[in-house]
Amino acid sequence: MREPDDQDPGGSKSDRLKSDGRQTHSSRSTSRSAMKEDNKSVEDATEGPFTEWEESYLGDDESYVEPLEGSSSSFQDNYAESMGESRYMETPVLAAEEAEEKVKKKISESFFYNDMELVSIPFVTQDSNIPLDLLTLVHSFGYDCRRRANLQLLDSSTMMYIAGNQLILLDLKTKEQTYLRSSSGRGIGVIGVHPYKTHFTVAEKGVFPKIIIYEYPSLRPYRILQDGTELAYAYVDFNYNGTLLASVGSSPDHTLTIWNWKEEQPLLRTKAFSQEVFKVTFNPEDDEQLTTSGSGHIKFWEMALTFTGLKLQGSLGRFGKTATTDIEGYMELPDGKVLSGSEWGNMLLWEGGHIKVELCRAAAKPCHQGPINQIMLDEGEVITVGSDGCVRIWDFETIDTADTVDEAGLLEIEPINELQVDKNVKLFSMIKMNEVGANFWLAQDANGAIWKLDLSFSNITQDPECLFSFHSGAIEALAVSPLTYLMATTGLDCSVRLYDFASKTPLVQMKFKQGGTALAWVPRLINFNGAQFIVGFEDGVVRILDLYDPKGLTVFVGRKRILDADIRLKQVFKPHTAAVTALAYDRDGEVLATGSKDQTVFFFEVEMDYKPIGYITTPGPVCQLMWSGVSHPENTLLIICENGYVLEAPFPTQKEEEEDHDVVSYEIKDMCIKCFHFSSVKSKILRLIEIEKRKKRKELKEKEKEERRKLAKEMGEDGEKEIQEEEEEEEEPLPEIFIPLTPCHILCGFYSEPGKFWVSLGGYDSGFLYHCEFPPYDKNIDITEKKDEPFDFRLLEDTEDNPITTITFSINKNMMFCGMQNGAIRVYVLNQNDPSLASMEDYWHFNMHDNNYGCIKSISTSFDDRFLVTAGADSNIFVFSIFSEFELKKDMKAKVPSPRFGIETEPIPEDIEDPKAYSIENARKKREHEKLIKEVEEIKAGKRERITALRNELQKLLQMNEALPKHMQFKRTDFDLDSKIRAEIDRKTAHKIQRVEKELAWEKEKHQLALMKLKNRFRDSLENDTVVVHAIQSDHKISSYRLVKPSKYSKSKRPSQSERRPSKLERFEKDGIGKKDSQRDTGGSISVPEESIIEKGKKFRPKTLSEIMVENQIEKTRKLILKAERAQLKIQQRKKEWEELYKSKPADDYEDPKDVQAIKEAQLYMGDFNLKTAPDYKIPEHMRINAAKKEEELGYLDSMAHSKKMHMNKCIISLRDLKVAVVEEIQCLVQELKDIQSTLHESKRIPIPQIPQIRPEEVPEKRFQYDEETLLAFKQQQMKKLSDNAPQVEQAASGGSAGGFLKLSSGKYGDLKMRDSLSKSSKASAFNFDVPKFTEFEKADPTEVELEIMKRDEIKHLYMQQYLINRIKELIVTFDAELRLLRHQKLKLDTQMKLSDLHHVTLFQEMLLLKNFEKQENILQERVNSLDKEEQDMQWKINETLKEMEEKKNEVAKLQDQEKALYAGFQTALGENNKFANFLMKVLKKRIKRVKKKAEGDADEDEESDESSEEESSLESDEDESGSEDDVFDDSICPTNCDVGLFELALQLREKRLDIEEALVEEKKVIDNLKKEYDALSKKVKTVATNLNAAEEALEAYQHEKQQRLNELLVVIPLKLHQIEHVVFGEIPSDLSGTLVFSNHSLGRLQERIVQLQEENSKQQKLNKEYRERRKQLIREKREMAKTIQKMEETVSQLMISKFGRVINLEALQTLSVNTTLEELKIKKLRKELSNAREMKMWEEKIAQVRWELMMKTKEHTKKLHQMNDLCIEKKQLDSQLNMLQNQQGNAFQGPRKADTVAREKVTELIQVQAQRILALKEEIALLRKKGGLILPPIRPPQENMKPRSL
Repeated sequence: MREPDDQDPGGSKSDRLKSDGRQTHSSRSTSRSAMKEDNKSVEDATEGPFTEWEESYLGDDESYVEPLEGSSSSFQDNYAESMGESRYMETPVLAAEEAEEKVKKKISESFFYNDMELVSIPFVTQDSNIPLDLLTLVHSFGYDCRRRANLQLLDSSTMMYIAGNQLILLDLKTKEQTYLRSSSGRGIGVIGVHPYKTHFTVAEKGVFPKIIIYEYPSLRPYRILQDGTELAYAYVDFNYNGTLLASVGSSPDHTLTIWNWKEEQPLLRTKAFSQEVFKVTFNPEDDEQLTTSGSGHIKFWEMALTFTGLKLQGSLGRFGKTATTDIEGYMELPDGKVLSGSEWGNMLLWEGGHIKVELCRAAAKPCHQGPINQIMLDEGEVITVGSDGCVRIWDFETIDTADTVDEAGLLEIEPINELQVDKNVKLFSMIKMNEVGANFWLAQDANGAIWKLDLSFSNITQDPECLFSFHSGAIEALAVSPLTYLMATTGLDCSVRLYDFASKTPLVQMKFKQGGTALAWVPRLINFNGAQFIVGFEDGVVRILDLYDPKGLTVFVGRKRILDADIRLKQVFKPHTAAVTALAYDRDGEVLATGSKDQTVFFFEVEMDYKPIGYITTPGPVCQLMWSGVSHPENTLLIICENGYVLEAPFPTQKEEEEDHDVVSYEIKDMCIKCFHFSSVKSKILRLIEIEKRKKRKELKEKEKEERRKLAKEMGEDGEKEIQEEEEEEEEPLPEIFIPLTPCHILCGFYSEPGKFWVSLGGYDSGFLYHCEFPPYDKNIDITEKKDEPFDFRLLEDTEDNPITTITFSINKNMMFCGMQNGAIRVYVLNQNDPSLASMEDYWHFNMHDNNYGCIKSISTSFDDRFLVTAGADSNIFVFSIFSEFELKKDMKAKVPSPRFGIETEPIPEDIEDPKAYSIENARKKREHEKLIKEVEEIKAGKRERITALRNELQKLLQMNEALPKHMQFKRTDFDLDSKIRAEIDRKTAHKIQRVEKELAWEKEKHQLALMKLKNRFRDSLENDTVVVHAIQSDHKISSYRLVKPSKYSKSKRPSQSERRPSKLERFEKDGIGKKDSQRDTGGSISVPEESIIEKGKKFRPKTLSEIMVENQIEKTRKLILKAERAQLKIQQRKKEWEELYKSKPADDYEDPKDVQAIKEAQLYMGDFNLKTAPDYKIPEHMRINAAKKEEELGYLDSMAHSKKMHMNKCIISLRDLKVAVVEEIQCLVQELKDIQSTLHESKRIPIPQIPQIRPEEVPEKRFQYDEETLLAFKQQQMKKLSDNAPQVEQAASGGSAGGFLKLSSGKYGDLKMRDSLSKSSKASAFNFDVPKFTEFEKADPTEVELEIMKRDEIKHLYMQQYLINRIKELIVTFDAELRLLRHQKLKLDTQMKLSDLHHVTLFQEMLLLKNFEKQENILQERVNSLDKEEQDMQWKINETLKEMEEKKNEVAKLQDQEKALYAGFQTALGENNKFANFLMKVLKKRIKRVKKKAEGDADEDEESDESSEEESSLESDEDESGSEDDVFDDSICPTNCDVGLFELALQLREKRLDIEEALVEEKKVIDNLKKEYDALSKKVKTVATNLNAAEEALEAYQHEKQQRLNELLVVIPLKLHQIEHVVFGEIPSDLSGTLVFSNHSLGRLQERIVQLQEENSKQQKLNKEYRERRKQLIREKREMAKTIQKMEETVSQLMISKFGRVINLEALQTLSVNTTLEELKIKKLRKELSNAREMKMWEEKIAQVRWELMMKTKEHTKKLHQMNDLCIEKKQLDSQLNMLQNQQGNAFQGPRKADTVAREKVTELIQVQAQRILALKEEIALLRKKGGLILPPIRPPQENMKPRSL
């Protein structure tokens, strides 16, 4: 324990109480004082507060990481709420205390905790007298073999493993056990050992469990690590030096924590993964690297220092194409790679978070048959441990350097050594024992064993030794002997084991085919010695086993080591069809009851050798059986079913033997069974408890009120007012009544009183013991609908989620032992004779088995109540001593019963091993069914016999009817009593046949499919079966070849992967020529259709004069250009001819390719016989062989052999057909011979030759042909086989078949062949038969003529007789001769086939060898090919670069020529004696700064800004250099008296010169870049060529190695003695290994070749002489030609000087043409003038049109003016008339009238509108008169004011 002033490293949570709530009531001290050895105080810590782990934990390493503080506190609160007032809940610490403790102290190295205060102790009810040591652990017989890492080694003799809540240290030598108790009482998660074996860790389970580190061997707690996970630890591991500890938690948090365990400080913490994590380990070479693995993942971790501190960064392994797998075992390699296992048994090599390669064995077999559970590196070897029980050793170097060779990602390797431990072994983990000079390992077997393995793999290697054997998985049942300290256990691991728990010794075990589910010891009333126990199994079988001491048997010589006990099968029977769950003997030992999950209870009579009495059915699966005790008046059986039903069955009545034979079934239907159907009452009980609590609370409040009233009276009226003001609190509603929909399972129960019982339930109804009573028996009640409730209950503390699963009592019933679901043991102390459990209050409680999966299955006390034994689902068996005032003897030992007399001679009963065997009930039903069938068959047989007799009588009547004359015979229909009856019979018969066909359709289809499969497997693969043809007279015979279809080698051709690429010359010939030419051709052909379309369009349009002028100018220019181009082309053609001529000139070291090829062929093929075994032998290219070529050769050999055999088979078949024809002809001849001999006298008859027969082996296809007779014979054969079992049925069937069914006649093969011959001879036989009848009436003697005729006939017949016999002999002799001749040919072919078989074997061996070499050869060949291709590509690039350089050089030359021509042309334009020549030349040569042309887009301009700036700077520098010259003259102004045209020409040519110079600069840059690229490519080509040569040399070496391996193969060559010419002293030596096998033909060719070479040598010498003379002559002619050429060149130069005044370039003169630019400008000018003329014409036409329109508008306006004038005149007239009227009528009317006023206003408005219109028209006319005036629409008056005017 830590001292109070020490602070917890994990934060404030470390100070919460670690003991459970119940333990605080005990006498245990809660002080946390620490034990110090050196009496030194704890030093203060110098380190600051630790924050890095928090930052790393909050870092986002994966998708989800939660802060530890929040998650832990919230989970603790939730867990506390769910557990309620559980005594195991750890109380949290107040927040104030957390805030106070901030300073951390350093822990002294000599500091230890007090182990007595750490260990959890049993809970005892407060204020009870129950001692804490009521139960004391004596021994543990179990082992949790399926827990990970549950086998650790502390030293060479001490082993450590977990057993429930105990850590057991086992001494391997003395077998003594030492126990360390878990501190939390919640179990232990995982254990680990320090690398130096000085400490070990115990990582526990519980709410925020601890990791306790113990010092070894003192076993004192050294350090405690807290807050590493929420519920349990899954794995812990130390680093290589032991300074750090890594832990990973289980669900739900899976927290990975790195600890500085000596300081109890967590360094780093993060979430490992979202699924289950199996394992975490450090890299032995690097402490900063870790690996975790688990369900469907593997993760690689690294400690990284980031800006926020030290963090754990995880990289999840990516499976890629490989299927996702759970990873149990893995190993870190020194270089950081990780080797892991897989579920399917292969190893995965991880690198960089990905699978580099998957390792398997040869032929793609997995490394292990099943998951690989552990991988280790030991002494430079990799060790793998698999679930298949094998340990395999692998080479580390092979695995470390492994890499993929194909797309599958698999690499085949083989183990160095392997060890198969044993059958049915599933290795889970191994650990090495530290024994000097030995290589021993301890292995954990998941099937329940610990093995000692010797992995030295030497001559003295020991066999695997099984040190300990245990149950694997849950222990289903346990029983204790009623006489001694023996116990028996069984489980689903198919074993029954016997233990002596007093001496702590396992005695014996016995294995079966099925797992055991129930067990009971036979009471002493039945077996007084207690030597028998009975076991029920999961297949429904019950076995009675005898236990005896084999030392009491007679000892035989050679007997193996005698054990202390042995088990023998006594009796076996199968009463059930499902697992047996309960076994119970009644109190008198007369009846055995067995219960099962098949919802039956079977009763057996024990005294009658377990004779079956009968069975009853139950409404649910049976879980427990219990007979009533002696105190009960009646002997009844309590039957408890899982689904809530409890039955009480009376003692079964035993029936007499006579009655038993007539019973069809064992079911007991008249038994009066009481039934109790449990109905949930827990909610009612809780409601009552709540009511009681509220009632008590109310009473307390009433008392408090009374006291207050008394005080108020004393205080006066003020107090009474205060009391009245108090308001009563409102009560909460009571809990609702709840009944679960599905009934809870009943776990166990027991009788209390007659008709009453107690039961314990799980699920919702847990937490109570219910006292129930059976209702009265009523057979009319449906038990499925009734609901019964218990009448009493007992509350069980802290069992809300932890019900009681099994209960047993002590002998005197004063203690009740309970096994809990969480593996705890609870003991209630009771009063004497307390069946109602009224005193069940005080109890003792202790956790022993695993809290998660250690449910106690069985619990039992010894016969004397001194020991208690428990068996759990966690494979553990614990033995406790029960507290007693009497001390136990130290050397107690159980007494094994002595064997019965004569047990050695008793036969062992036959065991029931088949799980599908019939049960007792099913066997009886089957027997009764067979008996009934037998009786029915007997009745059928009698009926058949009667029908047979009637049929026989009918046949006799039909025969009598046929014997009568025809006119007296009855018709067949007259025998029918009624035609309808026969029709009905026929209809029924057809219906039955149809029904039988339907019934047998499936069988028919099944057999047809089977036949088809057999044919496909054995028959269809054959092309020819063996046909044996025998000679007729001799014993010679010939057999054909049994041929199968051609093999796969002759059918298909496997593609060769190692074929070389074509040579460089071939590739150049195929691909190197004309790539660009083709592109140019295609590019040129695209523009043709466009031009043709334009030309077609021009044909349809007449040409104008201007167009004709333009075309003439173009044609003229084109002719001039064409002329110059032709001259240039002619010059180029001549140059090309000269180049080709120079190219055709051979070099000095030139060799003719034909001669080179001929020499190569001669070297390869012309008699150069090199030995393949020679060390300097180099395999030629064409002779290199691989597996594909060898397969082709093998296929060719197979096809040749197959064709020859097929030809011979055809000949043999033809010979067989010939024999069949000969036999047929002989049959005909014999028939004729018989006819002839019938007319001859017997003395003159010659013996007829015997007719040859066709043997069965000559017609093998006849075996697969059948007919009706064959089928009937087969049927009779089958009936004979069945006659042994059913003779009467056979006799009836044979009688029936003989009676009325008619047989169809069919002949054999020979008869079918003879039908024609028999039909031919039928007439003769008929004639011979009729002649005697006819001659019987002629008694007269023959005349002389008749005698003469008879004599002639006799002579003729004698001749024919002799002729036919000779013919028969000739046929036989001819056939035999043909057979012997073909036989001779076949013997020769057999010899050839035998040689081909030998050759086939050789080829096949070579092919297998080549396949082994093929993979590596393909790799080498691929490398050579890739390098070759790379070299070709680079060479092609070099060639392309050279071509581009040549092209660029030509372009540079062209530009330079253009520049020269420019200067020459300008000089010519200047003429001679021009005073401005220097000025104009300076203008021409002046260097000016030119603005670079803009690119097409702004973006391109921006991109090229850098380049332009560089160029501008270069131009600026050039300008600076020429600045001094520019100051002298100004080129912007033409000097006076200077020709302006020349000045302008100089400026133009300067621009052109600048363009040429810029182009030259660009081309030179390109050439420089190409040169650099060429140099780089040349270097690369050299490097690639070097690599290619090295790869080819490696390939050649590999080919040589392959050839050496091929040379080692043995080849069989049969030789005759005369062929052996190697003779030593005239004798053939015994050793021919140094000889050479050589053919005579090749030897003759070599001798002939010697003569040929001599002749060729002489011929070549003559030719060499002639060619030398010819060479001298050619040299002389060459010199003379050179002199002639020199003279001609001098003459040409003189002529040039005389004509031109200087030597000029004639080629340039010929190619001189017109100025194309000038001509183009002229043509452009003509075209522009033409287009302008067209445009002017168009505008003139538009002007004329507009003028015409203007004239028309003017006319229209003039017309409108005339109209206006007419209107004005009319207005004037109207005004005058109006005035007149006014004057005339004005007198009559005084004053103006209203109508006149309105009219006046209207006229005024009209005048105004017309005036406006006049103005508008005038303006419009004025605009129209102007050119380009805008015409506006006429102004219209408003429509509303325009009304018809009345005149």
